[in-house]
Amino acid sequence: MNIHEYLEEFEDIPGTRVYTAARARKGYHLNQFAMSLMKAENRERWKAGERAYLDEWPLTEDQKLAVLARDYNRMLELGGNIYFLSKIFSTDGIPFAEACSTMTDMTFPEYRQMMLDGGRSPDGNRSIKGGY
Repeated sequence: MNIHEYLEEFEDIPGTRVYTAARARKGYHLNQFAMSLMKAENRERWKAGERAYLDEWPLTEDQKLAVLARDYNRMLELGGNIYFLSKIFSTDGIPFAEACSTMTDMTFPEYRQMMLDGGRSPDGNRSIKGGY
């Protein structure tokens, strides 16, 4: 198996985006924006005008719209790394687990209970191509 075939296998995991070098390159500026929110002065500027603050960064329009909509799944598709993106939901005052629940088809209480019960079953979540 060559490297391209190997990396393509990562796209076959339902609901999972493996953070590859290609995703890192695609999301570099998105992740840098998110990390900027670690500084109080940047959080204040962000809260005062989200779009204006985003326009200071060389993000794609798709990335900007995903951030403004707080569409974390889309941000992940566009190269975001969940640990960097956590700066956005932390700035919004949302706990990590609650933000993660927005990436599922569950409410936060349902998501929390599923995690307390041991997490999502791998049954039916192993392969898109194989249907299992």
